[in-house]
Amino acid sequence: MSSAAPLRWICFCAKKSGRSFDFDDPDRSRYIDEDYNRVWADDALFGSRDSAELRRARKLQPFVDAADYLLDLHSMHEPCRPIMVCAVEGKGASKSAGLARRMGVPGDLLVDTGHPAGLRMMERGGFGDPKNPRTAILIECGQHWEKSAADVAVDTLFRFLAVTGAVDVSVCKSRFRVTPPAVQRLIRVTEPVVAKSMNLKFAWSFKGLEVVPRAGTTVATDGDTTWTTPYDDCVMVMPSVRHLKPGTTVLRLGRYD
Repeated sequence: MSSAAPLRWICFCAKKSGRSFDFDDPDRSRYIDEDYNRVWADDALFGSRDSAELRRARKLQPFVDAADYLLDLHSMHEPCRPIMVCAVEGKGASKSAGLARRMGVPGDLLVDTGHPAGLRMMERGGFGDPKNPRTAILIECGQHWEKSAADVAVDTLFRFLAVTGAVDVSVCKSRFRVTPPAVQRLIRVTEPVVAKSMNLKFAWSFKGLEVVPRAGTTVATDGDTTWTTPYDDCVMVMPSVRHLKPGTTVLRLGRYD
């Protein structure tokens, strides 16, 4: 990313299958064949497997690989406050968190462990290399159907454009919609809860970012497997069993720095 070269940035919106949307069963519209944000490894993109999401990703792959900065906009199942995902520990997390801090939003920044089900767009290539200046972030803007999630998405987009220098700061400021938090806190995920079967159940109804005060508290069970909090003040990150299947990450366990 030399100063002589034009800045390349790219922004992607949450991936949903609009034509199949059903107001009575909105969760069915998450994807057509598979999760679009788990197909970004080379073996998936350049392999023989086929799906609607892979065909779309293959078209966009050259643009993703050419970007210096990438913002991936998502929304969540549960009514949780926004979370900025800042890559995987040791794989670009520091540069992603640095970008989020320069943007000033949201209040909760997440250093994740990735997904066993596949590589995310923000982890592809140089984005996941701590020695490469190419930087990607992913924001979970709020619950899918909340108006506030749209406000967060627009606000985050213009802060991203301003900080990366893609659009003049004065133009972007007039379009900010959200008051930035006084403090941004970093959550480090230490382990994922990955479903082994269709029998996984949460110990109680989580919405996201709850802090469980005591270590050893049961948070999920799946047959003979029980997950408990590994430390005091454990943060419940993005819990959801709406698309439950074996191999799916349904919860992350983390702690505030």
